[in-house]
Amino acid sequence: MAVAVIMPRQGQSVESCIIAKWHKNKGDKISVGDLLFTYETDKATFEEESKVEGIMLEVYFEEGDDVTCLLNVCVIGNEGESTAEFAPEGSTSVEETPVAVSEEVKAPVVSEVVVSANSDDMLKISPRARGLAQKSGADVRYAQPTGANGRIMERDVEKVLDMGKIVTPAAKGEYSALGTDVAGTGLGGRVTTADLANGVATTSSAPVISENDFEEVKLPNIRKFIAKAMHTSLSTTAQLTLNSSFDVSDILAFRKKIKASSEALGLGNITINDIILYAVSRTLLNHKEINAHFYDDKMVLFNNAHIGIAVDTARGLMVPTLFNANKLTLTEISKASKGLVEQCQQGTISPDGLKGGSFTVTNLGTLDIESFTPVLNPPQVGILGVCNIVERTKNGSTYPAMGLSLTFDHRALDGAPAAKFLKDLKNNLENFSVMLVK
Repeated sequence: MAVAVIMPRQGQSVESCIIAKWHKNKGDKISVGDLLFTYETDKATFEEESKVEGIMLEVYFEEGDDVTCLLNVCVIGNEGESTAEFAPEGSTSVEETPVAVSEEVKAPVVSEVVVSANSDDMLKISPRARGLAQKSGADVRYAQPTGANGRIMERDVEKVLDMGKIVTPAAKGEYSALGTDVAGTGLGGRVTTADLANGVATTSSAPVISENDFEEVKLPNIRKFIAKAMHTSLSTTAQLTLNSSFDVSDILAFRKKIKASSEALGLGNITINDIILYAVSRTLLNHKEINAHFYDDKMVLFNNAHIGIAVDTARGLMVPTLFNANKLTLTEISKASKGLVEQCQQGTISPDGLKGGSFTVTNLGTLDIESFTPVLNPPQVGILGVCNIVERTKNGSTYPAMGLSLTFDHRALDGAPAAKFLKDLKNNLENFSVMLVK
C-alpha cells in the first residue's frame, strides 16, 4: 500500500522547512532506514529516513522549495499504485516544464566561465526557474542545467543573472531571433531595443577567468538566516561595547582542586566557560535592565536568567538557550551546556531550543582572541564576549587576566548601568569561591 512521507514539524514554532537535498529520486528502490531527503529550518538541518520499503512513486517538491510542515513531500509504495490521493494542494509532480527556443538561435561561447547556450528545441526548466527567468529577463539559453535529467534549476538562472545575460521585455523577441550576441547598455547590463537598433557588438578586453580559479558554493539556509539576523541586528540597534578584564587566579585554583577531586566526588569536567555561565546567571538577577528584551515601545524584564550559548558548528553559528540557569548548580550548568553544544554540533537540537534567551554568552578565548565586539541577538539587549587569558603586571607582580567584552543596546540602557553589571560580574569571577557559598 502506498504511503505518503510528510514534512516533519521540528518544534511547535516551525511552520515550514526547506528541502536542502534529495537523496532518492522518483523510481528508486527504497529500504527501511534509507535517507530520503535533507531539510532545513532557519536554524538547523535535519535528515528524513524512510520508515517503509518500496518504490519512490512520486516526488512533489524540488530542492530549495519551502514546504509547509505536515504536507506530503513524496510517496513510497509498490510499482503501479495510484498516488493521486496524496498530491498536496497547489503542487504538481516534479517534472520538466518545456520552454520553446527558436531553432536558429545558437548563442556563442563568451568565455570559459560563460557556457554556450542550449541548442535543443525545448529547454527543460523547473517552474521556479522559469518564473525567475520571466521576472528578471534572464536569457535561459545561457543556463547550464544542474538538475536531474538536464533540468534547469533556479540556481542555474541565478548564475545567468550573475553573468549579466539579461534582456528587457521590449527587446526579448528581437534579441532571441538574432544569431549573434549583443552587449547590453541598460540598467544592470540589460539588452535594450536601443542596443539592438545600434547593433552594439560584444567586445571585451578583460582577461578571461578560468572556472578552475574559483569555487562557487551555494549558501545553506542557516547561513542565509545568520546573514539576515546579523544585518538586522547591526542596522536596527544602537550597539556599544565595553571591554574589561579580571584576575582569573581564583578560578584557576578552584578548577585545579576540582580536577584533583573529580573522580572521588563523581564530578565532570568543570570548564572556565561553565564557571562564567554560573557567575553570569547569578549576576544578571541584580541587573534586570540587561537581562531583558527591548521593543520599540516597551521592555520585557526577566526574573530568571535564560542564557544563550553561542556554538560554532559545521553548519554555522547556533545559539541554544540554557533556560533558568540561575536555578541550576554549577555541575548542572556544566552538564546541560555540554548537552546543548553536542545537540547543535550533531544537528539534532529542536528549533524551540534555539529561542527564548534573555542574554547571550559567546566565548572566543580558546581561539586566542584578546578582545572583540560581539553582535547582539535582538530583542536581547546584552551579550558577553569571553576572551583568552593573558599575563598582566600589577604592583610589580604578574597575574593571569581574562578579557570580557560586553555589547549592549544603548536604546535600552545607558553606559553606567551596563558598566555596573560588568563590574559586578568581574568581582564575582575574581571571588568565585566565595560566590559559591552565598
